Amino acid sequence: MLPREFSQALPVLLELEANGYEAYFVGGSVRDHLIGRPINDVDIATSALPEEVKSIFKDTVDIGIDHGTVLVLTGSGRFEVTTFRTEAGYQDFRRPDSVDFVRSLEEDLQRRDFTINSMAMDARGRIKDPFGGRGDLHDKKIRTVGLPDERFSEDALRMMRGIRFVAQLGFHMEDETREAIVRHSSLMSHIAVERKTMEFEKILASVNKHLAFDLLIRTRLYRELPMLKEYGSVMEAMRENPAVRSLSKDQSWLFLLFHVMDGGFLKSWRLPKKEIKEREKERESLKKRLEGDWSPLLLYKTGRNGVVNVESVASCISGSPRSEVLDRYDELPIHSVKDIEATGSEFIKWKGKPGGPWVKEEIAKIEAAILNGELPNEKASIKKWVKTCNRS
Repeated sequence: MLPREFSQALPVLLELEANGYEAYFVGGSVRDHLIGRPINDVDIATSALPEEVKSIFKDTVDIGIDHGTVLVLTGSGRFEVTTFRTEAGYQDFRRPDSVDFVRSLEEDLQRRDFTINSMAMDARGRIKDPFGGRGDLHDKKIRTVGLPDERFSEDALRMMRGIRFVAQLGFHMEDETREAIVRHSSLMSHIAVERKTMEFEKILASVNKHLAFDLLIRTRLYRELPMLKEYGSVMEAMRENPAVRSLSKDQSWLFLLFHVMDGGFLKSWRLPKKEIKEREKERESLKKRLEGDWSPLLLYKTGRNGVVNVESVASCISGSPRSEVLDRYDELPIHSVKDIEATGSEFIKWKGKPGGPWVKEEIAKIEAAILNGELPNEKASIKKWVKTCNRS
């Protein structure tokens, strides 16, 4: 019996077959099904041309029709259906200059990146595997379809993808494939930073990230990534430190940021401004945490998620066990300025002076006093403190 993700899309395959066309599940969903990993998107490939697909299904959307892809909408879901195709000419080392629709499944599978992604499965669960992907899955091997020099010259991002699969699956890379990355690593200069970042973040989120960093070092591909060319020692730390393996994506970024110590590092990866701000704030907290234990004020300023990230990275760097610090954070009398039992307008009233920068300074003093146990978080106590204990 097929998994639910395939069963939901099965009517699409059967309808295409009923109209005289071949149709298969292809790509990552087949790979993940065979090794028991969770299945994400289910992609369908067919011998039917895009216009033929649209004539069969009443509810479709053109989402990439020039490349043969039509979105088919059914009661059980939305499924991308792509015509068998070949590709030619990759002058930008990323996208094909031309796409030709074909009627042969094997021709379609031949254009794909790695053997483990070049398998297809029909409606009855039978596997089509012309390039030995199933054997490579068994051997836990990442190998290109055909000659690796050709595959990487067509699309340079495939080099990062291959290393990412090593990290995600815990596989090893075949020697010829790895050696081809060494020869073609400079082609990564043609790839947009955003695409590099997408692959790199998937590596950072993987438990086997140390395997990926080993390959990035051995192939010297890390030298083609934003601002890492001069930081081979940081890459080695990511490879050699066993504690790095348990770090999340955000924690891995923090680990890298702490060691690179360059304010423009995260910006060079074009990360969202909000994420950059969070990681840089955590870096400052990490510096203080490595100098000593958490103070109530440092816990407060770092925030709950930040505390988890900082403590994880601090433990990774120092080699000491992680402190059970979340209970201490949760026991703080306040967790944000909104928790203070008084408002800025009340401070102005109690002081009897017009508002200005002093209000923000006053709030900071009150936060510190409450957190240090010098002031109860009660309006009457805060009012008395503002009027008598904190004259300015």
